[in-house]
Amino acid sequence: MSVLLWALVAAPLGSGVLLLVTGRRADRAAPGVALAVSVTALGLAVTAAFRHPAAQAPLLDGLPLRLAVDGLSGFLVVTVTAVTLAVLLFSAAEFGAGEARARFFGLMLLFAGSMLVTVTAATLPVLLMAWEVMGATSWALIGFWWRDPQRTSAADTAFLTTRTADLGLYLAAGAALASGRDATLSLGGLAHADDPWLSFITAGVIAAAPGKSAQLPFSFWLSKAMQGPSPVSALLHSATMVVAGAYLLLRTGPLLDASGWGDDVVAWTGAATALCLGLVAVAQTDLKQLLAASSCAQIGFMVLAAGADATTGGTLQLIAHAAAKSLLFLTAGAWLTALGTQRLPELLGAGRHHRTAGTAFTVGALSLAGIPPLALWAGKDVLLAGALETSPWLYAAGLTAALLSAVYSAKALWFVWRPAVPRPAARRVQNGAVTPLVLLALACLALTPLAFPPLRDSVGRVLGNPGQPEPHVWEFVLSGTLALSAAAVTWAWGTRRLPLPRRAKAGLAEWLLLERAAHVLLVTPTMRLARAAAAFDDRALDRAVDAAASGTVRLARWTNDIVERSVDGAVTAVASGTRALGRWARRPQTGQLHQYLAQAVAAFTVLAVVLVLVR
Repeated sequence: MSVLLWALVAAPLGSGVLLLVTGRRADRAAPGVALAVSVTALGLAVTAAFRHPAAQAPLLDGLPLRLAVDGLSGFLVVTVTAVTLAVLLFSAAEFGAGEARARFFGLMLLFAGSMLVTVTAATLPVLLMAWEVMGATSWALIGFWWRDPQRTSAADTAFLTTRTADLGLYLAAGAALASGRDATLSLGGLAHADDPWLSFITAGVIAAAPGKSAQLPFSFWLSKAMQGPSPVSALLHSATMVVAGAYLLLRTGPLLDASGWGDDVVAWTGAATALCLGLVAVAQTDLKQLLAASSCAQIGFMVLAAGADATTGGTLQLIAHAAAKSLLFLTAGAWLTALGTQRLPELLGAGRHHRTAGTAFTVGALSLAGIPPLALWAGKDVLLAGALETSPWLYAAGLTAALLSAVYSAKALWFVWRPAVPRPAARRVQNGAVTPLVLLALACLALTPLAFPPLRDSVGRVLGNPGQPEPHVWEFVLSGTLALSAAAVTWAWGTRRLPLPRRAKAGLAEWLLLERAAHVLLVTPTMRLARAAAAFDDRALDRAVDAAASGTVRLARWTNDIVERSVDGAVTAVASGTRALGRWARRPQTGQLHQYLAQAVAAFTVLAVVLVLVR
């Protein structure tokens, strides 16, 4: 059983490293290798989801490397590998032969492998290591076209923002170790810590998870991440990196509940993000920016589910969102390649130019809107049932956010299905790129039965959370009716301006000015502090060091001129006296025997006189 799990994580990790090390020499073989590894990983993931294997290896003294697949991670490994396969299949057709394909596919496999380790990690240190590798590879993928300074700057922003939030995991690990309740730092044992360590662990997890999942106030980094290639956006922002934080919160649900306050904070953070970023998505005129803001909003529902203890609904939302959002990002990438734009006003009639891609995009957008009978409609109501049991206000906030989902989804559809604009230079969407779009569109429909009995009950049992709140029929009808009504009104409204103040529109279009606020509150003070420290170093420390050096040189000169001259004089005087004594001592040494006898008689006479006097 452990061999199965080791193979699942080692296949993408090892293949990714091999492609990166080989470099451009493997460009031609890279797509085939990546697809073969992805198919293998998907087969292993499905097997692992049924068998629930576990593996362990020595890592540190008292902290083993432990991996395990249970109900929640079983759903995640299948979702991650399936979306990875679809994205790489699209990339193999769309990524040109002139690109560094070995580097691209190697990074994608390495990223997917680190995500698999993250969702199968049974201990906090293992999760933390995979978490770091995932962040590093995401930076490399977002800045893949590194010769463009704008893209590398965007990658830096995304990396530094998530790294700042990641410090929370170090806080959680340190507090868990200090508590002494579980020496292995297992994820399941975090809830058993005593206060104040329990509160520190909870605070660390709550700080790290929203950062990785682009929740408020960290959402702005996802806007910058849209500078990466579209397949990167499809993988990172649908089923992997941005859902890692939501997965962590779903995984540590007992910890949030044991803290007494963590579940409420998480639930309302998710609801606030779903509402605010839903409004941001409505205000966007760039398709990828709209999809990015909608990712923040949709993941907000998962975070809400974690806080409301609606694990089943949160998991169904995660899976359905992965299918819909990867489909939408890939279609946006196909249109960007074919039409050379991703701005909505310039995508008028894009669905008519490319019927299959347009139809697939429509399925994904309708699922995102919560239109029956697609997967996100049903899955969202399952998690909102948990929110309703927690608080009617929380349910109302979630339902309002779901209404916004229909608005921004219908807005995107309105543009792509308007009468076609003549585009003589437009390219065709590659046939190989259409296949994953069709498969993902079918998944948006095929996943719907999971939200209804008896499959929903089976999902709950697999997750180990049977008996969770179940939505009533009126909840399904209400959400579906509201979504259809909002979509219809948005379609009829078209491009007419909303009666909102200009500042409000600008703030929503610029992602609530979150990046500007981060610069004002953090970046600018930090840079000023750094400049002040540099000035202090230049003006104070450097001058002090220079003054000390100058004083030392002067002391050395004074020592050389005064002290050393005195010492030299004393040494010279001692030497002169010694030489004088030596000359006096040589005078009796004549070499004549009678003189030596006379000297001896004189000496003994003096000695005798002394003895007589002493007595």
